[in-house]
Amino acid sequence: MMKTGLGAAALALCLTTGAWAEGMMHKVAVHVDQNDPQVLNMALNNVQNLASYYKENGDQATVEIVAYGPGLMMFVEGKSPVADRISAMALELEHVTFSACENTLENMKKKQGQDIALLDEARIVPSGVVRLIELQEQGYAYVRP
Repeated sequence: MMKTGLGAAALALCLTTGAWAEGMMHKVAVHVDQNDPQVLNMALNNVQNLASYYKENGDQATVEIVAYGPGLMMFVEGKSPVADRISAMALELEHVTFSACENTLENMKKKQGQDIALLDEARIVPSGVVRLIELQEQGYAYVRP
């Protein structure tokens, strides 16, 4: 009877401390609001580096890149200087999301008088700023390259 009680206690301790867990899940929000190829590449480098680091250490990272203002050019079809990298990263990194600000997109449409096509990898969120706030409220770390 004593062995069973100790075994149950040990199991409970392992489950509550995560001793049998496969690793931590890190949550990161990356803020992009500049249309500078150097900044866009730095943002993508940061994501690749952190994903690689956590993977090597047995952890995972969920990353959301949120672009608005001039940074939305990161996701504009035919104009993004990092379109190829985004396409490759979307295939290589399972837990990376690319979020485009709808407010910025609508303003761009009005200024140009036409629809603006985004990369297939980008998903539209109502507001880039609000999305960053939501992510931080959900415990995401904030990174701005």
